Amino acid sequence: MENASNVSFLGYTIFSGQLKDIELGDNVLVNTINQYSYCIAEKDIFFKEALQNSDVLLPDGIAIVHASKFLDGHTIKKIAGADIHHFLLHKLNKKNGSCFYFGASESTLLKIENKVKLEFPNIKFKAYSPPFKSEFSEEENLEMIGIINDFKPDVLFVGMTAPKQEKWAYQNKNNLNTGLICSIGAVFDFYSGTVERPGEIWRDNGLEWLGRLLKEPKRMWRRYMYYGAIFVVKVIKKKLV
Repeated sequence: MENASNVSFLGYTIFSGQLKDIELGDNVLVNTINQYSYCIAEKDIFFKEALQNSDVLLPDGIAIVHASKFLDGHTIKKIAGADIHHFLLHKLNKKNGSCFYFGASESTLLKIENKVKLEFPNIKFKAYSPPFKSEFSEEENLEMIGIINDFKPDVLFVGMTAPKQEKWAYQNKNNLNTGLICSIGAVFDFYSGTVERPGEIWRDNGLEWLGRLLKEPKRMWRRYMYYGAIFVVKVIKKKLV
């Protein structure tokens, strides 16, 4: 965004400002990047394109923060998807705004709806659970975009797994009638209580990744250990060039 500060990092333009610098606009695309998504994007050209063309690309990973400092001396702050989600809900509540949750199961969305209505009563809410499949048909996509556009949300939260959510948001950005499009992945589960997010002690000490790994080792070891090692090697090679 024009009014936000950014830094360059391994071919990406990463947001280095504060959340208050992010303003609602017309189809502002917000994504996040961490060590895992960086490594996946190196093998998925369209995913990389989606991340590189974000209007705001948040450093959602302590590895990104440390690597940016190590490579270029940039001091940036980790901003998780949960952080911008919380910030935007407060902002929408103050302005009697609207949000649309796209993704997750019906049961998860119902929990989110109940929580939003309790904590942020001024927000107009709508949600949709898309078919659980790797790709949507053209007919399905048109129908879902139509439902979102009829509501015209100030913020569209997209909560499918990466890289599906980022690619969908990027591919359909110009067809959506929204203020801000925000891909926030696991936040749907965190906010609904389906999955417990590591506490403040973990987060404040840059160890949220470790907390998630300990809670779900079978699901998370590859993301943090395997791709973590790949990311470190890539960063060191870049430093030595």
